[in-house]
Amino acid sequence: MEVLDLRTYRDLQYVRDTENLMKTVDGRLRSASENPRSLNSKSFQDLKDKVTQLLPLLPVLEQYKADAQMILRLREEVRNLSLVLMAIQEEMGAYDYEELQQRVLLLETRLHSCMQKLGCGKLTGVSNPITVRASGSRFGSWMTDTMIPSSDSRVWSMDGYYKGRRVLEYRTLGDFVKGQNFVQHLLPHPWAGTGHVVYNGSLYYNKYQSNILIKYHFRSRSVQVQRSLGGAGYNNTFPYSWGGSSDIDLMADESGLWAVYTTIPNAGNIVISQLEPQSLEVVRTWDTGFPKRSAGESFMICGTLYVTNSHLAGAKIYFAYHTNTSTYEYTDIPFHNQYSHISMMDYNPRERVLYTWNNGHQVLYNVTLFQVIKTAGD
Repeated sequence: MEVLDLRTYRDLQYVRDTENLMKTVDGRLRSASENPRSLNSKSFQDLKDKVTQLLPLLPVLEQYKADAQMILRLREEVRNLSLVLMAIQEEMGAYDYEELQQRVLLLETRLHSCMQKLGCGKLTGVSNPITVRASGSRFGSWMTDTMIPSSDSRVWSMDGYYKGRRVLEYRTLGDFVKGQNFVQHLLPHPWAGTGHVVYNGSLYYNKYQSNILIKYHFRSRSVQVQRSLGGAGYNNTFPYSWGGSSDIDLMADESGLWAVYTTIPNAGNIVISQLEPQSLEVVRTWDTGFPKRSAGESFMICGTLYVTNSHLAGAKIYFAYHTNTSTYEYTDIPFHNQYSHISMMDYNPRERVLYTWNNGHQVLYNVTLFQVIKTAGD
């Protein structure tokens, strides 16, 4: 800063001296023009030529002066910022970074404890979008572990909707935002669609060009289970409205693991099946009566499937099917589809947020639930 200060002051002084010299020469020329006898023709012409050469520099010098003054203002702003940072450092001096991190983790633990006391509820609202990152292609999925309870902070990203095998695993959400500290998993079988889910340390996904579900364990880097989802359409037979081999959508909520799909006997209407996480066997199935091709995306909250009416701008949550009562209702819950092309939308019950992949942007939405508070006697 001291070197910049010295150079700026010196250059600005030079500009001012040069400007004064030019004005003096110009004044002498004007005087000589009014009294030509004071100069002979040769001296007059030399002086005139020099001024002619200097005149184009005037606007340049004016700009240089403005730039130099801007540097002076910038220097003052940096000095002010340094004072602010010093004040913050003095205020936080009692805590080092590690201690602050421990305090944040403690607060997060207490927050999750409070959230677990909240009972399941009915979706009543979706917040404005929170863009976490812009990365990858137009289609893809990203997620954290949906198992409750869990302290796993890893984030997984899967770019593209067919024949992909590369899964990027980031240590934390902060690392995902910065695109750093990640490892790569190369799946033994490629995936189809974007309806993947991580549940209790394993990735559940649909195998490419089949209705086979795969459970891939991250820690052992191995496939633990493969099972066909009987009769489920695949390879764009019954996708969501945006296509993309989105025939089978796997998801998790407070009640466990689910598959959303359809079959020919169900006439293309959305089918919900609850899955046993270890074996991938179907526990129970519901026919919602809602045509899957008319849905943009869907997600489960507290045993209820919520369906959007489009993947494009202007989409809203239009339909809900309650598995606990086997009933449905039409809803009108708007949300801001900021980037106009959602290819993945999943609820995370640990955080009570919606994860979306929207036209190459990774976006979060907070949700509002009409809830009943659990008490010690419940």
